[in-house]
Amino acid sequence: MLQITLDEPGRFSARHADEPAGLPGHALVAVKKIGVCGTDLHAFAGRQPFFSYPRVLGHELGVEVLAVPPGETRVKVGDHCAVEPYLNCGACGVCLRKRWNCCETLQVLGVHCDGGMSERIGVRVDKLFPSATLTLDQLALVETLGIGRHAVDRAGLTPGIDVLVVGAGPIGLAVVQFALAAEAEVTVLELNSVRRKFVERFGAGTIPEFNGKLSSVVFDCTGNKASMEKSLEYVAFGGTLVFVGLVNDRVAIDDPLFHRREMTLLATRNSACVFPDIMRMIVEGQIDTTPWITHRMNLSDVPGRFPSLSKDPNLVKCMIDV
Repeated sequence: MLQITLDEPGRFSARHADEPAGLPGHALVAVKKIGVCGTDLHAFAGRQPFFSYPRVLGHELGVEVLAVPPGETRVKVGDHCAVEPYLNCGACGVCLRKRWNCCETLQVLGVHCDGGMSERIGVRVDKLFPSATLTLDQLALVETLGIGRHAVDRAGLTPGIDVLVVGAGPIGLAVVQFALAAEAEVTVLELNSVRRKFVERFGAGTIPEFNGKLSSVVFDCTGNKASMEKSLEYVAFGGTLVFVGLVNDRVAIDDPLFHRREMTLLATRNSACVFPDIMRMIVEGQIDTTPWITHRMNLSDVPGRFPSLSKDPNLVKCMIDV
């Protein structure tokens, strides 16, 4: 079967791989759709934390079940599923508190261990979420949406609260959609005019630069050191700053500003316990996935076409068809 491997920063290779070995508690699935994430782009550029090479990328997956373990009833052959790629231990303190998104020994498919850029893979059955309604494209978007949903949950948004989202890439877009679903008043700070126009269709206001208005909750979704440091200046007195984007660097805090405004600073990582609810919200029309996919390629095209993605100002989400 075809498998694409990121051998080192800037270089993919295609190879024939053996069929996945059957493991206890794992289903065999055919990978149908793979969403390209900022994590993948950063790994290609050599800027992704917690990463080693070579690695098979791919953690935003829409799959079809080909085989299940004996006696398995949670999923069945033929099911179309979203894949939660967070392989937690289930036994550490945070796992026992159902916060397996930050398990002490977490392995994320396509980051810490090989992911889904392959025709078939084995997946833990408990990480499969079937749907008879959502398309495979939509199923592959659930993981990205989960990042935004978890960030909004962490912030504890209430109706009418004023929110600033810094950065309108895919993660920023996910935050915008769930902040709007929480009935917050949302403004997006984004330099790119194409992305500003894109995010406006969801009902958020946009600004190309900071206008001096402080916000009760600020989400920095850029993964950019300078932006993350600057975002403290946008937070209102008694407000909250949420770092959603991740950078492989140290981020400096203006401590007098931080203390004077008595801010709350939150980190947010992955998501936990949200896939079924996100899938329900898509089905019910509360979350619109229609505009998300702006680019497509086949799995075999990845070595040749992937390098150009980060240079395209119109990119929101590229979907790889397998």
